[in-house]
Amino acid sequence: QVQLVESGGGLVQPGGSLRLSCAVSGSLFSIDAMGWYRQAPGKERELVAVIMGGGITSYADSVKGRFTISRENAKNTVYLQMNTLKPEDTAVYYCNVFRLSVNYWGKGTLVTVSS
Repeated sequence: QVQLVESGGGLVQPGGSLRLSCAVSGSLFSIDAMGWYRQAPGKERELVAVIMGGGITSYADSVKGRFTISRENAKNTVYLQMNTLKPEDTAVYYCNVFRLSVNYWGKGTLVTVSS
């Protein structure tokens, strides 16, 4: 089992920045990928960014150049640095771990971009 706890969401003005954190605990071996998804009101959950073995990263086109995913193995934490935020980035952001063909999810943290 893997447990995920997100933090760092909140209200930010357009153009601002936030950093989300996801603390991962439990069975940490054989993790294939760690990532961030988001779900805006009335929309389906979508992939934002993922980091895989060897540090390979991938991003949704809508966030490329603005968001950065990173991992700190010593703290078992994955981060999402979000810069130049836009109102359309408003959503609940979920941390995800894919391990041994199973998806694990955090409860989510709300990010609201508004003036």
